[in-house]
Amino acid sequence: MSFTVYSSPDWGKTGHRTVGEIASHYLPKKTLKKINTLLENTSVAAVSVFADDIKSDDKYNQYYSWHYVNFSGNKKYKEEAINPEGDILQGIKTCILNIRSKTTTKEEKAFALKMLIHFMGDLHMPLHVGNTADKGGNSIPVKWFGQNSNLHRVWDSDMIDDYQMSYSELADNNIELADAQIKEMENGTLLDWVYESRQLALSVYDGVQTEEKLGYEYMYHNFPIVQKQLQKGGIRLAIVLKEVFKSKSKWLDAFLSNV
Repeated sequence: MSFTVYSSPDWGKTGHRTVGEIASHYLPKKTLKKINTLLENTSVAAVSVFADDIKSDDKYNQYYSWHYVNFSGNKKYKEEAINPEGDILQGIKTCILNIRSKTTTKEEKAFALKMLIHFMGDLHMPLHVGNTADKGGNSIPVKWFGQNSNLHRVWDSDMIDDYQMSYSELADNNIELADAQIKEMENGTLLDWVYESRQLALSVYDGVQTEEKLGYEYMYHNFPIVQKQLQKGGIRLAIVLKEVFKSKSKWLDAFLSNV
């Protein structure tokens, strides 16, 4: 697997804050208390954009490639060479290890927590699990309501921005889920969720041609998918945060040993 480092706005600020806000609704009080201690009572939604904000500082360049993992075709993780600079799975793993470590400082744990919150949002934006050749859709030009854009940007921010809801409105207006539906979203491992996003990315690629003019019809058919991914991202972020603050977690240990 070959990788190219590129700058991208990920879910955009509204998308990331939506994921963080949704997650906060699914976190038990015990976990929230530990998070609040590390973040000094700053909300999960507020810190969800931290990993993008620090891109403006060159000293954080080492984290650029941690926002995504690209694949070739239907390859699985580790079937091709892993990016030596890291990827989203390596980033999530490192954050989890630092939060759980007995030797890291409070400041180091807080940094890792902010990054983890962001990366879990990125994982559910399909084109952060995109193709190596087109940099996750960044090099596929399209028109969005007549304006120049690219496939990646359409999915991470254009559709959300045009919907014109705040992150709290998006979080509050998701489809109400039955317990069985929530359980279904919670099932699987972090790797399973990566492969799920990968299959969705392949579907996104199949649905668009280079220089295609996208607008109302594309929004109508695809924004519900965006909403569902934001909801999944929030629910699954809550799972990871619950597990990371446990003294023991077989679920996380299985992930850490396989990545």
